[in-house]
Amino acid sequence: MPLWGLALILFGTFTVFAFIHFISKIKRPFSRALLSMAIGAATLAAIDLSSSFTGVYIPVSLLSFLTSVIGGLPGVTLLLFLNLFL
Repeated sequence: MPLWGLALILFGTFTVFAFIHFISKIKRPFSRALLSMAIGAATLAAIDLSSSFTGVYIPVSLLSFLTSVIGGLPGVTLLLFLNLFL
């Protein structure tokens, strides 16, 4: 996937999250949208860093990264459940 395609996906996700936060009348919708995306990426990184201690491993790829950024914490939870059952 070209870099501009990845940037377009991330920008579109940010815009949708900001719009959702704006509609729900949350103060500072842009920072909340960025925080939602950052929490997903940080959770994926934390699972990857602690995999040697816990034995839980999610392979980090473009698909898992986009799932964690777009889905946030529920997206990472989905990846964990899929890894457990498949």
